[in-house]
Amino acid sequence: MTRLYAVIASVSVAALLGGVWVMTQRGQDGDKFAQCRSSQIAGGTAQIGGPFELINAKGETVTDKDVITEPSLIYFGYTFCPDVCPMDTARNAEVVDVLAERGQSITPVFISIDPARDTPEVVGDFSENLHERMIGLTGSAEQVKAASRAYKTYFKAQPADDEYYLVDHSTFSYLVMPDQGFVEFFRRDEEPEKMADRVGCFLENM
Repeated sequence: MTRLYAVIASVSVAALLGGVWVMTQRGQDGDKFAQCRSSQIAGGTAQIGGPFELINAKGETVTDKDVITEPSLIYFGYTFCPDVCPMDTARNAEVVDVLAERGQSITPVFISIDPARDTPEVVGDFSENLHERMIGLTGSAEQVKAASRAYKTYFKAQPADDEYYLVDHSTFSYLVMPDQGFVEFFRRDEEPEKMADRVGCFLENM
């Protein structure tokens, strides 16, 4: 009887492991970017990203369809940021150049979360100084909040008595495809070369 229980237990474990393997394989087969990911977020399933309506450097109202015409690297920050934003967006600009040297193209996008100070002209100058291909976007408080919610970002202005306030915010960069939408995020400690390698993997498997 003990032996019978052992056999049944072994068969059950084997069936369970087999089921897990099948489910894993199905998940990988259904995700053409599986080999490119280092995060636990499967493309699209986390509902990150989506439609937005903002204002570009020319003062024109644009949508996500107007902006994301090729694979794009999106970052939410603000131009008065003393250190983090310039470093992160400069890193993203470097990634764009590394990929260009490899014959691959992505568009860097900067979305301001400080519309009170970041006018279209200000975000335009900020973006152009970082990279000639970087698109700078701002908008009304409602437009910016809507875009931020879509990408699950966080920001909050610190109390201040003058215009020199700081804004707390999340620091992820998001890789977005015109057809697939959001596919991956990158932390700020990711080095340019390694980040370019990862982005390149997505571009190769589009």
